[in-house]
Amino acid sequence: MQRCRLILHAIYMIIDTTGLFCRKKTGLAMRQTPQRRITRRHLLSSGAAMVAASTFRPLSILKAQEQAEKTYGRLRVTDIETHEISVPYQDWIAYELNHYYGPTRRTIYVVRTNSNLIGLGEGGRSPEAESVLEQYIGSNPFHWIGDETSLGLGTAMYDLMGQAAGVPVWRLLGQKYRSWVPVASWTVSTDPQRMATAVQRFAAAGYTWMKYHLSPFENVIDQMEAMQAVAPKGFRIHHDLTMGGSDDHTFELLEKISRYPIAGCFEDPLPSRDIEGHAELRKKCRLPIYYHHSPLGAGFETQWRAADGYIVGHSRIGDAIRRAGLFAQLELPFSLQNVGGMITRAMCAHMHSAFKTARLHFNNDTETWKADVVKERLEPVNGLIRVPEGPGLGVTLDPDELDRLKNLTLPEHPKWIIRTKYANGTTMYNIANPQRSLFMVRPDKRREVTLSYDAPLATDYWDPDGTPAFREMFQRLEKEGMVLERPL
Repeated sequence: MQRCRLILHAIYMIIDTTGLFCRKKTGLAMRQTPQRRITRRHLLSSGAAMVAASTFRPLSILKAQEQAEKTYGRLRVTDIETHEISVPYQDWIAYELNHYYGPTRRTIYVVRTNSNLIGLGEGGRSPEAESVLEQYIGSNPFHWIGDETSLGLGTAMYDLMGQAAGVPVWRLLGQKYRSWVPVASWTVSTDPQRMATAVQRFAAAGYTWMKYHLSPFENVIDQMEAMQAVAPKGFRIHHDLTMGGSDDHTFELLEKISRYPIAGCFEDPLPSRDIEGHAELRKKCRLPIYYHHSPLGAGFETQWRAADGYIVGHSRIGDAIRRAGLFAQLELPFSLQNVGGMITRAMCAHMHSAFKTARLHFNNDTETWKADVVKERLEPVNGLIRVPEGPGLGVTLDPDELDRLKNLTLPEHPKWIIRTKYANGTTMYNIANPQRSLFMVRPDKRREVTLSYDAPLATDYWDPDGTPAFREMFQRLEKEGMVLERPL
């Protein structure tokens, strides 16, 4: 007992010095510098809760493993299949997504064991290296609790653990905090009328949020006008400013956007390292500020109360668990952002179910593709999806569809010319490369020009058409980088 008291006292002294934990204040008028002290009673109660949590989870996992071994014996990973697939976009959104990114490819992991169980995982375009796969071969899936090696393979391990124990994945992560979790749709910044179509399509599909990265090649106010005109009541836009890069006065820009009822929140409105700026902007902005690319891993940022919520992107499961614990202790809402298909969506749903403050809408971009390798479809109702209750992830492999997508060849989208016309008649030309899509939202990164999100302009896409005019302009752009032409 004396030793426990000494440990708690040491923790108290560390926290009291750093001011890590502080009570969250809500409301614009109450957003002041956080208090740096914490009462001993609060610390002791928090410490007791942390001790209880630390003793509960291993016991829960041990019981799950015992149950699995009763049914299947000692599980062992015997083989990992990696399948690189091509996935077509939904027809109605394929035009703009192909111009930004070209065709989508990702990796499906099918993990086989010494039983009849198969675990599913999902990753990016390039599969994990052979040296990574070898770490899993021969191991017990239960050895990968809190996996910090691979998000895709870690997902497959949790799928296997849940199936073997006969429980959904969320039960291996903690207590359930919600059975339905919020999910958002996603698109790219494009012509205002196409943006309006995206709102209509996603709203009809059951979504109540749509995220997109602003682009200075489109006027954001024109987009807001078009989207507001068709949006059903309650539909909201998640604006991602990609950490600045424009010549706008950020507060003024956010204030103009905020006047539209459809405006919902702002992500990364300033350069990532400007923690103090985020905190100051949060005090002034009427809509929530979300921090995604937090440079210090959301540790120091939370002390500054730099954001209303946080986004954890593509973190391995163990890393996400640690972040979830930090946000839970501080009562800060957050969400996960892991791009992928229904396997990824299912895993995110389980984590959002078990993480106390994971109550913000999450993004997977799953809704942009018209095919998948699993039989189940986790579709939203009023912006919410039901957390699967079956063993494991709750999704099952569709072998025929996996084979079809493995053998599907989608043509690469060629480089094209983005042609932007200003209200004064000036025309700007740039080469757009789907292999380097960052240019579309941060043209300043190419060191040609810094633009505005609210300039009087309109843009169209000029694809290679075999004409002398296209060939001549393309060659000129290769030489000059960017072309500005005065009106005739």
